[in-house]
Amino acid sequence: MRIMTRIALAVSAAALAASLGAANAQETLKIGTEGAYPPFNNLTADGKLEGFDIDIANALCDEMKVKCEFVTQDWDGIIPALQAGKFDAIIASMSITDERKQKVDFTQKYYNTPSAIAGPKDSDLKGVTKEDLAGKTIGVATSTTHFNYATQTFTDSEIKGYPTSQEFLLDLANGRLDAVEDDVSVLEEWLKTSDGACCKIIGQPAPQPVEIFGEGAGIAVRKGETGLVEKFNAAIKAIRANGKYKEINDKYFGFDVYGAES
Repeated sequence: MRIMTRIALAVSAAALAASLGAANAQETLKIGTEGAYPPFNNLTADGKLEGFDIDIANALCDEMKVKCEFVTQDWDGIIPALQAGKFDAIIASMSITDERKQKVDFTQKYYNTPSAIAGPKDSDLKGVTKEDLAGKTIGVATSTTHFNYATQTFTDSEIKGYPTSQEFLLDLANGRLDAVEDDVSVLEEWLKTSDGACCKIIGQPAPQPVEIFGEGAGIAVRKGETGLVEKFNAAIKAIRANGKYKEINDKYFGFDVYGAES
């Protein structure tokens, strides 16, 4: 009888330890982000992460009662790094597309802003159609919806791919590109800086096909992790309802980047 009691106690203790271990594991959520896409995510000179994505991630973690731990990762390798377990989720302005849904699962969107074309202030460009941009060199970040749109649409232009937006914006400012394509919020933020004083928004491509640009930016998790998706979705709805989302939004933008309610 004593042996059975000891076994039962040992099993109970082991179960309790496992339960506590699982609870402790849930206390920290590792978030992958790029750190090179202001104003959404950016590394400062002293190595601090800042931006809309970062503030939203922290607000969601607070709502979920977990601690955010950020991991910076180059954009081109960010999905493989998630799949390899380097972090638990990606919060890095990743558009929800059918192509990416084959590799990861997504939450609902947490913002949705349009694409735009920028060029020098003295540019002779009158619009942003295929014909307007024929013969021009356009800079765009590779492995993005903007790159997919540019390569499929501006077939009479030279599309020059870059690892990050910061690099093609530098080339635009230095006169090595005729135009660039990116999120309108990113371009408008850059135009406010001394480096961006050279340039202007030429226009926004229309229409902006959802099959290329997706449904907006979502949080990516590993395939099959539906529980985590549900927790993020509940947290997104909560911060939209309690005013935290608006507080963060207004810190960076003069309009609601969430877009139409879905």
